[in-house]
Amino acid sequence: MTTAFYILLAVAPSIVWLMFYLQKDKHPEPNRMVIKIFFWGIMAPLVALGFEILYQEGLKPLSLQNITIIIVGGYAFIEEFVKYLVIKFKVLRNPEFDEPIDAMLYMIIAALGFAAAENIILLTNLSWAGESTKYILAITAVRFLGAVLLHALASAIVGYFIAYSLCLKHERKSFVWLGIIIATCLHAVYNYIIMKVTFNDYVAIGLLVILLGSMGIVVSAALNKLNRLRSICKI
Repeated sequence: MTTAFYILLAVAPSIVWLMFYLQKDKHPEPNRMVIKIFFWGIMAPLVALGFEILYQEGLKPLSLQNITIIIVGGYAFIEEFVKYLVIKFKVLRNPEFDEPIDAMLYMIIAALGFAAAENIILLTNLSWAGESTKYILAITAVRFLGAVLLHALASAIVGYFIAYSLCLKHERKSFVWLGIIIATCLHAVYNYIIMKVTFNDYVAIGLLVILLGSMGIVVSAALNKLNRLRSICKI
């Protein structure tokens, strides 16, 4: 198979989830905005990588670089924060941002772009390493139901907090930070479990299903709640 095929395969899970969540919006966003934010989401891992390298280097003098929970927690925070920055600088002051649900949807779009970039890096590396197409397809399926969905759900939670922060008179930033911290904790728990899981570890797999399922239910309820609101308090 060609590299182009694996790139398309890598992006496919994000596109599927993107179509799923876009249909939740009763007033669809302009295609150009969707493509723009998805693209910026794809670029975001480059920024995250820079922060992660600095974070890793910063842990060395403290002899903390081998403590798993600190590593997964720090990386999870960096990724959630970088995805938020895409929305902060590319969406919040855009005239197309005119409904509360938009905050969640654009966070999801950025997150799916982020996940697509991760998939591209992973799958192309696997193909160059000589892994079989069957194995790469299996990894894609696992990530479709795992890492890609996790990125979308965690960022959707941040988006919910963004939407409500815009109508607060005080403590707006604190409310957004609360959303980022909650998303970071959920992301870190996922990362920690995935590092320990094996295909025959049914307890770990069950925990992942419970985690993602619970997040999915919360995000679905939040989307429905915001869909009933028709005005948004601008910054």
